[in-house]
Formats: sequence, structure tokens, C-alpha cells
Amino acid sequence: MADWLPNDILFMRRALELATLGRGSVSPNPLVGCVIVHGDRVIGEGWHQRYGEAHAEVNAVRAVADPALFPEATAYVTLEPCAHFGKTPPCADLLIQKKIKRVVICNEDPFPLVDGRGIQKLLAAGIEVQTGLLAEEGRELNQRFFTWVEKKRPYIFLKWAETADGFMAPPDRRPVAISGALSHQLVHKWRTEEDAVLVGTATARHDNPRLNARLWQGRNPTRLVIDRTLQLPPDLHLFDGSQPTRVYYETGSPVAQEGVTYVPLSADEPFLPQLLADLYHNKLQSVIVEGGAALLESFLKEGLWDEAQVFKSPKTLGAGVAAPMVRGTLKSSEKIGEDWLMSYHSPRF
Repeated sequence: MADWLPNDILFMRRALELATLGRGSVSPNPLVGCVIVHGDRVIGEGWHQRYGEAHAEVNAVRAVADPALFPEATAYVTLEPCAHFGKTPPCADLLIQKKIKRVVICNEDPFPLVDGRGIQKLLAAGIEVQTGLLAEEGRELNQRFFTWVEKKRPYIFLKWAETADGFMAPPDRRPVAISGALSHQLVHKWRTEEDAVLVGTATARHDNPRLNARLWQGRNPTRLVIDRTLQLPPDLHLFDGSQPTRVYYETGSPVAQEGVTYVPLSADEPFLPQLLADLYHNKLQSVIVEGGAALLESFLKEGLWDEAQVFKSPKTLGAGVAAPMVRGTLKSSEKIGEDWLMSYHSPRF
């Protein structure tokens, strides 16, 4: 275990806090925060604010008023500084150029173009480097990025609402508000933070969802819908061209619609792995699966999920479409208006 200085944890927690401010704006890049400290005083801090723009280290360096302090300063970074030219120059080179004395890193970066190279550059330049401070918290923060890089698939976020007697919809599948207004607003907030939202054919037909974030300020996700035989009517909200939509099908001839991409999948291969491979190759790093019950159950059954958020309403239906059974670990529960929100992690998490 590294010999941490008294305030190392304090400053790394601040870097992690800053990193969260980029949520919903930097994917497929990771969330990163950086704090630069001279003695026990913060002299600069920053975070990665938007994909394609300056990284956290750059913003933190720009915030330092007195460059003469760099040679005696420590940079606390939540993820290993990059060592390659991408949309921006390497951050490791910037820290070397500024002659930073010490760099403390929360997590090493498994991305193939980094993967230790940033640390090697810093060490070769004579900079003191320590890694692994609050590493578990760092992985929790960037679980979407780590899943995408290490498992080569998007982070799968299951979401549904169920009644007190365990149903998601009435027998005729007509749209019924099960969860309350605060729960609905929270879902829209989640949509601004994830890359895509997925529904099955029955949900698209019966609920005619918009799958946007009209109840929360932020970006709209890419809409995903499964329509194996291209049977959905073209006048659904999903096909209104208001935000990017991807339709996954096996048979039929798609008709071109503005803003809609049709993705053919093989009927002879497992469906979900093909869908996830397409999302991975298109750099969609996280997906909220919003239903219906059969689609949610398929993700649960195949173990292709990372997180499940289940709203339990006090309402009852008596009969209808049964909610899935979660096969995971309960992480937390909290009251959201009249509902209880149960948060689960996959056993593989």
C-alpha cells in the first residue's frame, strides 16, 4: 500500500466530485477530474466538460494563476493521464511540460492507447507517481467506461416500475401510470446521463413512447427499438425524426425515414449479443432498457446487465403483465414520492 500524505484522500475526493460534473456530456470518454495542490492549498482544478474538448488536466492547469508553483505541486487525477493524440494532445505531456512534482492517480486507464503509457511517460520524466487512491470509488464513477473497454459492450441499465402486487401493465397492456411524478422526472434525468434508451416492439406499439428528456434539462439519448419483422407503424413518436433512432430487425425491407437508422441482424445468431456489438462499435457506452417485460427478462436471464432500478408503487392492478424477477444484489432503497426505488447490481458487478 502506498504511503499517502495526510490530505491525499481529501483532494482525490474533490477530484472525483469534479469528475461527476461531466456526466451526460463526455461519453464515450470517461469522467475525469483533476485538482492541483501546492502545499495544502488548491491552486487549480478542472474536469472534462464535453467530449472533444479540453481534458480535466488541461482545465486544471489553465486555472493555476502562478505557473512558478508547478515544480512543487501535486496533481490529483481520477484517471491515468492520456499519452496519445486523440481529439486533444496528451495530458501526460502537459504535466511533464509544467514540471509537476507529483501525480496521484485514482485508476489506471485500460483503454489500449493509454493502458500504463501515461504513467510510464511521467515516471520517465522524473515525476513521482502514485496510483490506486480511492480506486473502488473511481471504478464506481466510471463503471460505464470500464464496462465498455473491458467487456466490449455498453453498460446495461435496466429500469421498470411495478405495482405493489407485482405487475407492470394491465392485461390489455393499455398505458397506465404506475409510478409517480417524481419518479418520472428522475427517469428523464437518467436519460440525459446515458447514451441510449431501448424498448421492445410491444412497448413501442402500446405505449408509443417519446423516450426523450422533456422533464429534465440535458441531451436526449439515442432511441433504440427492436422490430424484428418491421411491423411497427411509421407514425409512432419513435420515428418523428426529433432525435437519432436505431431500429433492429431481422426480416423485411425498411422504408427510409429521417433520423432513423435500420440495423439488420441475423435471425440465425443470438439477438442481444448482436445488438450490443452494434452499440459497442458505434460508441454508445450505456443503455437504459425500459421495457417491456419480455425484453427486460431476456437481459436478466442472459446475465447481460449491470444495474437495475425498480420503482415499486403502492398501486395495485390485481392482474396483468408480471414484472421481472431481479437476480442481483440489492444495493440501496429510497423513497421517491409515494414510490420506493430499489437499486440492484448484477452478481457479476
